[in-house]
Amino acid sequence: MSYKIQTAAVLGSGVMGSGIAAHLANIGIPTLLLDIVPKELTKEEEAKGLTLEHPVVRNRFASNAIQKLLKQKPAPLTAKKNLSLITVGNLEDDLEKLKDVDWIIEVVVENLDVKKSLFERVDAVRKPGTIISSNTSGISVNAMVEGRSEDFQKHFLGTHFFNPPRYLKLLEVIPTEYTLPEVVHFMKTFAEDVLGKGVVVGKDTPNFVANRIGTYGLLITLREMLDRGYSVGEVDSVTGTLIGRAKSATFRTLDVVGLDTFLHVAKTVYDQTTGEEQKVFEVPELLKKMVDNGWLGAKSGQGFFVKKGKEIFEIEPSTLEYVPMKKLQTPSIEMAKQTKGLPNKVKTLVYANDRVGELLWNIFAPTLLYSAELTGIIAETIVEIDNAMKWGFGWTQGPFEMWDSIGVKQSVEKMESEGREIPSFVKEFLAKGYESFYTEIDGDLAYYNGNEYVKVPVNDKVIDLKRYKKKHGVIKSNSGASLIDLGDGVALLEFHSKSNAIGLDIIQMINFAIDEVEANYKGLVIGNQGKNFCVGANLGMILMEAQDDNIFELDFTIRAFQKAMRRIKYSKKPIVAAPFGMTLGGGSEVCLPAAHIQASSETYMGLVEVGVGLIPGGGGNLALYEKFIKGIPNGVEIDYQVIANKVFETIALAKVSTSGEEARENNFLNFADGISVNPDHLIYDAKQTVLALSEAGYTAPIPKKVKVVGAPGYATLLLGAQGMYQSGFISEHDLKIAKKLAYVIAGGLVPYGTEVTEDYLLNLEREAFLQLVAEPKSQERMQHMLIKGKPLRN
Repeated sequence: MSYKIQTAAVLGSGVMGSGIAAHLANIGIPTLLLDIVPKELTKEEEAKGLTLEHPVVRNRFASNAIQKLLKQKPAPLTAKKNLSLITVGNLEDDLEKLKDVDWIIEVVVENLDVKKSLFERVDAVRKPGTIISSNTSGISVNAMVEGRSEDFQKHFLGTHFFNPPRYLKLLEVIPTEYTLPEVVHFMKTFAEDVLGKGVVVGKDTPNFVANRIGTYGLLITLREMLDRGYSVGEVDSVTGTLIGRAKSATFRTLDVVGLDTFLHVAKTVYDQTTGEEQKVFEVPELLKKMVDNGWLGAKSGQGFFVKKGKEIFEIEPSTLEYVPMKKLQTPSIEMAKQTKGLPNKVKTLVYANDRVGELLWNIFAPTLLYSAELTGIIAETIVEIDNAMKWGFGWTQGPFEMWDSIGVKQSVEKMESEGREIPSFVKEFLAKGYESFYTEIDGDLAYYNGNEYVKVPVNDKVIDLKRYKKKHGVIKSNSGASLIDLGDGVALLEFHSKSNAIGLDIIQMINFAIDEVEANYKGLVIGNQGKNFCVGANLGMILMEAQDDNIFELDFTIRAFQKAMRRIKYSKKPIVAAPFGMTLGGGSEVCLPAAHIQASSETYMGLVEVGVGLIPGGGGNLALYEKFIKGIPNGVEIDYQVIANKVFETIALAKVSTSGEEARENNFLNFADGISVNPDHLIYDAKQTVLALSEAGYTAPIPKKVKVVGAPGYATLLLGAQGMYQSGFISEHDLKIAKKLAYVIAGGLVPYGTEVTEDYLLNLEREAFLQLVAEPKSQERMQHMLIKGKPLRN
C-alpha cells in the first residue's frame, strides 16, 4: 500500500498539540484541531448568554489554543496566514471527521487510560490505512494499542515531537510490535522530507531516547552539585557552550522545561526501572521542595534562577534563598578557550586537575557509560543516540562523539581505576583494537555497530559540505570563499569568512565563480553551512577605512560589490541563492539579484544597514524595488509610489523576516522562489533548481530601464520621516539617513515616471552610502555594533 499525508488531525490543543498543528499548517497541510468539551461556562460566555451546547463554547479549548499561537514567542507560525489551515472542533461533535484525514496525532494528557479510551473511539471512525500516532514522551506505545483493531495496530506508532515543534529538529519515531515496516519507513521519509525533521527510530522503552539520556545527565549533574558543594551558577558556567551544549546549560534548561514537567519525566523512568538505575531517577528533595513552593522555573517567574531588576540571582540549595550568581574560574577554562576545536577543548577540561575537571568528569563518565549500557535497548545504534542528543537537547556532540573526543581508551582506563563498571559493548570494542566509535570508509562517516565499522546511512538529500570538500576537493579557494564542484554540472560558491561577512576576498570569488560557471557548468548555487548565511558586509573593514578617511578605497570596494551583484543578476547561467538563518544587509543583496532564491524555512532576511548609520550599498535598494515590481501580476497597473513607500519602509525600519515565508511577504522572495523546510536539504534543493532552470533553457535577463517616482515621490517619502522625527520617534541622524534613503529610492529629483538606468540608481546609492559613512554619528553606530552587537540610537 502506498501512503500519502495531505490532511491531518491533532487531538489535544495544549501547548504541544497546537504547536504540532501550527507546524503542519506551516508546511501547507490542512489540519483539524480537536479538544474536549468544557464542563462549565466562563463568565464571558455567561455574559453573552451562551449555553454549554453552543458551538463556540464546545470548541472553546481548541479556539483559544489557536489564538494563543499568534501571541506565543518564539512564534509557532512561520506566517500568520497559516492559521487559516487549522480548523477547530471538539472530540464529541467532530470525531466523525477523522475518517477524512490521512494522519491522526494524539496529544492528550499523559495518562494511559485516557489515551486508550480515546483510541477506542478513534478506531470506530477512522478509515482503514489511516496512520495514527501518539506524541507521548514516554508511555509505552505497545500498551496504548492493546485491544485495538488489527488495522489500527498495524498503522500506529509513537511520533514524539520536541518542544517547540517548529524549531526543534528531533522527531522520535517509535514503532510497536505490530507496526508495519512500510509505515515506519514512510513516516521516517515523510518526517525528513516534508516535516523537515531529524528522525531517530527509538524502541518502546521508558522516555525513549533523548529524554532517557538527557534526564539521566541532568540528575547526575544536580547530584554532583549537591554532593560536592558547587553553586547553580558555577555548574551552568561550564555545562553550556563551553562544552558544546545549549547556551541554557543545565539549570536554566530545567527552568525553561519547567521543574514540574521534569519531575514527571523523571518519575516515568523511576517507576519502570530497578536497582542502581532507579536510584539515579529518584529526584532530590531540593527539586521537590521547589515544586511544592510553586517555583517551577520560567513559567512561574522563578526556579533555579530569578531575575530581580536587571540582575539574575541563583538559588542557594541549603537555604532556598536567592543569592548573586557565581561562575567557575580556573586556569583550565582559560586554556580551553585558547584551544582550537571543540573535541580538544572538551578533552582539556575533562582531564583538568581542578574543580572544573572534577565536575565535568563526574558528569561525563556516568553519562557515557549509561549511553553505552542502553545501546541496542533504547535505540539500535550509537548513531541514533548521538543524533537524539544533538537534535533534541542541542548538544554539539552526542555521547559517543564526545567519548571519541576525550579518548575512549584513556577514559576507560580512568573509569576502571575508579571502580566504575564498563559495559560489555565497550569492552568488546576495545578488545578488537578499536580506538574511536566513529571512523571513515571511502571518505564517508562510519560507526561501530557492535561488531564492525559500517557507513552511517544518510538521506540522499543531505549534502555535508565539510565532508564533501574533504572527499572531492575544491576548484578554488581563498580566505573568504571556496568554489566547489557539486556534481551533475553544478558548482557551489561557499562563504567561510568570519560570520560569512562580505569583503574583497568574497567579491573576488564571486567574479571567479561566475567566469568558471559560464565557461564550464550548467549553473551555480551560492550557499554554505555556517551558523548563518551571511550577516552583511565586513563592518570592521568599512569603519577602519572610514576612520582613516580612505573614501577612495571605500568607493572602489562599493563599486566592486555593486558590479559583482550585477554579474549575479546577468549571469548567462542560472544562479540560485540558498539563504538560511541570518541573511542581513549584504547577505540579502547577494540573494536578491539571483535567478532564483531557495530559502530555508528559518531565514531571517532584511536590509538592516540603517542600524549602523548607513543605507544598502551593494544594489539592495534597487534590487528590492525591482523584486516588488516583479511581484505584481501582469496586466495590473503599477502604482510606483505605493512600491516606493513599501521599499522605503522595509529598509528604513530595518525589517527582518522571522521566517522564509515572512521573507516572501516582505518581497525578498517572490511567488516563484522556493522554501526548504528541512535545512539539511537546502543545498540539494538549490542544486535541483539549478538543474531544472538549465534544463528549461535558462536565458539571462536583458537590462531594462527602471521607472521611478522622482521629485514628487521623494517629497511623499520625506513626509512620513519628518512626522516621525517631530513626534520624537527618530533622532536627527535617523532623519538624515531617511532623507538619503528616500532620495535613492525616488531616483533623485527627476519627474514622476521617469525611466532611469540601473547605473544611474547605483551611482545615487553609492554616493549616499559614502556620504553617510563619513558621518561621525554613523561611525559611532558602526563602532557600537562591532563592540556591543546591537544598534545605537544616537
